[in-house]
Amino acid sequence: MDGLDLDLVAALQYAPRAPSSALAEVLDSSPSTVGRRLQRLQSSGQLRVVGQLDWPLVSDAHPRHVWLHAESGRAVEVARRLARMPEVQLVALSSGRADIYCVVHPPQRSRATELLTTDIPSVEGVRATQSDLVLRPVTRADAWTLDRLARERLEALRPYRTHVPERDGGAVASGPLTGDEIEVAGILHADARTGSGDVARELGVSQSTAYRLVQSLLERGVVRPRVEVEPERLGMHLEVILSLTVRPGAIAHVAEKLASHPSARYVSVVAGEVSLIHHGAFRDETDLGRFITEDLAALPGVADVRSSVLLEVMRRYWIDRADGLLGEARLPFTRKDRPGR
Repeated sequence: MDGLDLDLVAALQYAPRAPSSALAEVLDSSPSTVGRRLQRLQSSGQLRVVGQLDWPLVSDAHPRHVWLHAESGRAVEVARRLARMPEVQLVALSSGRADIYCVVHPPQRSRATELLTTDIPSVEGVRATQSDLVLRPVTRADAWTLDRLARERLEALRPYRTHVPERDGGAVASGPLTGDEIEVAGILHADARTGSGDVARELGVSQSTAYRLVQSLLERGVVRPRVEVEPERLGMHLEVILSLTVRPGAIAHVAEKLASHPSARYVSVVAGEVSLIHHGAFRDETDLGRFITEDLAALPGVADVRSSVLLEVMRRYWIDRADGLLGEARLPFTRKDRPGR
C-alpha cells in the first residue's frame, strides 16, 4: 500500500461507511480516484469493511482463547482443520506459549463444553490444549486505528460515524432482535458498507424500511463497522499475544492502560492461567521490546508476562487468510441461521 492507500485505510477506520465523496475531500483527492482505490483494495483481498456484531445479542456464550500443542511437524495441518470449524473465529501459527493460537466463540453456552473437551482435542494432530475464558473485552478491533490523519481531517468525517468504539466492549443494544433485524445484521456482517437500496432488494422490502432497519442496527451498536486488513500490510510486521498475570486489585487499572496503548488490537480480562490477554500489533522487534521493557514495566501489579508471536494468521474474524490477503468468509451469522429457515 502507498501513502494514499494508508490514508484511505485510516479514514475508513474512523468512518467505515463514509461515502467516497467525503473520503475524497478529507484525503485531498477525487471521488473517482478514491472509489477506484477502494475497489482495488477490496477486489485484491487487501481490505474489507465488515460488521462487528454485538455478540451477546446472538449468543449466550463468551469467547475462549485456546492454546494448542500439535504433534511434531503437524501444526499447519492442525491449524487448517481448526479453520474449517464454524465456531473458530481466529487461527494462527504461533511460537512461545503454544504451537497454535485460536479464538473460539460457541453459538450457545451449552455448546462450549463439547467444543473444548471433545471437538477441538480430537482434531487429528492435537497433542494438548489449554483455554482462557473471556470475562470482559476491554477493547476490540474496531477501536484500533492508524495514526496518520490530522484531527481536523477526522473531524470532517464525524457526521459519517455510526458509533464511537467503546473500550469496555459492552453491549449497547438491549432486547432480542426481530427476524428482519437478524437478516439485515447478517448482510452488514458480511459487508458493512452495504447501502439501504441493496438491503431493500435483498429482503424484498421498501427502501425506507431497509433504511430504518440499517440505521437502527448501526446506531444501537448491534453491528459495528470496521476495516478488516492484515496489520502487516499497514507496516505492523509483528503480532504478539501477551498473557499477563496481574495482582487482582490492579487488573482493572492495567487493562485500561493496555487498552489505550496504540498497539492494542484486542484486550480482555480472562479466567484461566492468566489475568489479561493483550493482542498487540507492533512495527518490529524494537517496538515490541520498548513496549515490554518500558510501557508494560511501568504498570504496577504485573507479576508475569508470557509472549506468543503469531507466525502466520490463517483465519481472522471468520475470514480465511493467505499471504496477508483476505479470502473466503464463512461467517456463522448468515441468512440460513435465521429462525424458521
